[in-house]
Amino acid sequence: MTGKDNENFNKNYIDYVHSFDPPTKHFKNCLRAFLVGGLICTVGQFLRVMFERLLGLSGDELSGAVSIALIFLGTLLTGFGVYDRIGKHAGAGSIVPITGFANSVCSPAMEFKTEGYVYGMAAKMFIVAGPIIVFGVLSGTIVGLLYLLL
Repeated sequence: MTGKDNENFNKNYIDYVHSFDPPTKHFKNCLRAFLVGGLICTVGQFLRVMFERLLGLSGDELSGAVSIALIFLGTLLTGFGVYDRIGKHAGAGSIVPITGFANSVCSPAMEFKTEGYVYGMAAKMFIVAGPIIVFGVLSGTIVGLLYLLL
């Protein structure tokens, strides 16, 4: 087979494979992601305002309480299987950092629970989120050391 024949074969094969792909709806997917991500952030802002007014929290206490509430809600919705359905329809909009992170820790823990609490749930809990935690701790330590030295 010559180079030109190989090019034609590759192009024909790629065209054949693409003929089975359903057309993507980019605008619709982006709109869903934007709306769901915005809704999750709106819930976070609502919790912030309510904790501030009702509980009188401020500063770090307020930020911590809102973070804990969002992590709890993300984990609870994952446990009930709701977060996965939200993710199926919203795509990247459901990966808003704190709730998406809670989902990525909770999902493997639930999936591997049948293998036991230590070798299943505890070992697999950070299979997705573990590298993120390691990178965050390591980069934070390096930046802190550089700040200390400079």
